[in-house]
Order: sequence, then structure tokens, then C-alpha cells
Amino acid sequence: MENQQIGNSELILTSDGRVYHINLKPEDLASTVITVGDPDRVTEVSKYFDEIEFKIQHREFVTHTGRIGKKRLTVLSSGIGPDNIDIVMNELDALVNIDLEQRMVKPELTSLNIIRMGTSGSLQGDIPVDSLVASSHGIGLDNVLQYYELTQTDHELALQDAFVNHVQLADSAIKPYAVEGSKDILSWFGDDYHKGITVTCPGFYAPQGRVVRAQLKFPELVNRLSSFVLETNRITNFEMETSAIFGLGRVLGHHCLAVNTIVANRVHKTFTQDGKKSVENMIQKSLEILAKH
Repeated sequence: MENQQIGNSELILTSDGRVYHINLKPEDLASTVITVGDPDRVTEVSKYFDEIEFKIQHREFVTHTGRIGKKRLTVLSSGIGPDNIDIVMNELDALVNIDLEQRMVKPELTSLNIIRMGTSGSLQGDIPVDSLVASSHGIGLDNVLQYYELTQTDHELALQDAFVNHVQLADSAIKPYAVEGSKDILSWFGDDYHKGITVTCPGFYAPQGRVVRAQLKFPELVNRLSSFVLETNRITNFEMETSAIFGLGRVLGHHCLAVNTIVANRVHKTFTQDGKKSVENMIQKSLEILAKH
């Protein structure tokens, strides 16, 4: 594949040579990329930059690139869900690893550091609202990675099998996958951050065990997620992006981590009293860490 030209229909570029959905050129991108779901959160991150050199928006994809001291950073909104992550991760990779003029894979590949800053629901009673979680692993209940050749370690496969058996999904249409995040980036985040497995769901309501009017096919899902343990690994939280970032990071050769602030505790059925403050705390603490590395 590396020696074949990539067709116009396979990687879409704008008339001025930007990768279509995220609307960026290679020079617009820093080697450390922060992804956020909410387009409005981009400015909440970039307001801490000492300098903003570039801004652009296309659809839900808002990008600011700038610096904190000498550290160059890009913050990009992904929108919600694994399907949007499929777009963002592939197009970020194209910016650094595809010669866009020749439409050929570059002979030398570049690895980005990609860190999600998101909001999430806690699945443990001792991880209260407004606390911070850094994900050691992602387990995906979505189907995005089913379309890719994903290489997994023996430990990831063991984690995946144990999870399927515990949550009782073996005979269902859901095919979970487990991927570890970057150990190196995780090591930057200290004791202020709970560490554990993040489960990624393909939706917000029934896929996360919420009952509004429609009845659930998996009514025990939240309880089973909360009670899962393998060795020292437990599920700390769930949301809608992490496993797809970790999985596509593995496929494409990037270093990925997810940091989330807890806005809901599903065990105690509590919700943050000040979501804006909770997100602000996550951004400030996490940017201080990223600016040093």
C-alpha cells in the first residue's frame, strides 16, 4: 500500500490542499495534539496558550495551534463519538504521514502525541464527581476498530476475553476490543489522576445504561462494568471516544492518552454541581503537565 498513490476519493483534499474534514494543512499541526469533544472547549484550552498562531473551523472541527512557552500545541474538537474519532485520527495521520501533493505514504513515518481531554461518568463509588481520570486502557463497545487490522498484545487479549465473559456479551452482537494507551504519557500524570480502564460506548443513552423511555437490552450493563476486575485493573469510567483513539493510535503508530473529568457518578447517581469549573480544573492541570514534556 505504501507504494501506491492514494486516490482522490480515498483521501479528500480541498482545492487549496487541506485535508477535508478537519480542514488543515501539515504546517498547521503541532506534534502534540489535544482533542476535545465540544467545539466550544477549544477556546477554553487555547486561552491558556501564550500565543495562538492559527485558528480554523470546518463543521464541528475547530482547531487552534499555539504555544505555551516553547511547547507547540494543537487543540482540535472532534465532536462526539467513535465515528468522529475515525475521521479525526485518520486525517491527523494523513497530515504527517502522507505526502499530500504526491498522494503517497512518506518513507519515514511520524508519531504524534494525541491526548483527549473529555468529560466522563465514573463507574466506581470512590471516584467522585469533579475528580480526574487518566486511562491506562480503553475497552471499546463500538464497532469502528472491527474495520481495521488491530494488533493486540497477549495482555490486551486476556483483558478483552475476561471483560466479555464478565459482562456477559459473548453471545451478543457486541464485539468488545481492548487496547492499552501510552505508558509513557500516562507516567506524566501523577496521583491527582485516578488510573484505570475506560470503556467507550457508541451512544449516550441505552449504550450507557440510561433509561428514559426506551427499554434496555442490557439492563445490568452498568453494574457489570463497575464490578469488573482483572488483576489490578478495574473500570474507572465510561464515555464515547477513548478506545477509538487508542485503537487507531495503535493502527497508525501514534502515542495516545485520555484524560477525563468526572461529571457524573453512575454508582451514586450524582452529577457535578459546576461542570464548567470541573472542566476548567482538568484543562489547567493537564496543560501544566503537557507543557513540560
